Amino acid sequence: MSLSRLMKFVTGGMEACLGIPVLGGAFIISTGYTALWVMLALHLVTLLICHNERAGRLGSVVGIFTSMIGFIPIVGMIMHIISAIILVLGALTQQDNYPPTHRRLR
Repeated sequence: MSLSRLMKFVTGGMEACLGIPVLGGAFIISTGYTALWVMLALHLVTLLICHNERAGRLGSVVGIFTSMIGFIPIVGMIMHIISAIILVLGALTQQDNYPPTHRRLR
């Protein structure tokens, strides 16, 4: 499993937890909205990894947008759920492109 695929699963799972109607909002408020900043940083890291591995970037871009508007109560919850779905589906459908192995002939 490539690093980009793993990061999509991790950030997708975290977005799903933040999208839980009452618990996600309570967690975000209890951390003083720091959870949104952490998710923004994780989505930026995932975006850079996906760029380097030439993998799909849509989930990370949607996640960055979600982190920016996540403080709006109902809209944030809906966007966290949408981000989680896009990230997990992107990770499930991603095909890992590993470079071919080179064997030395003796």
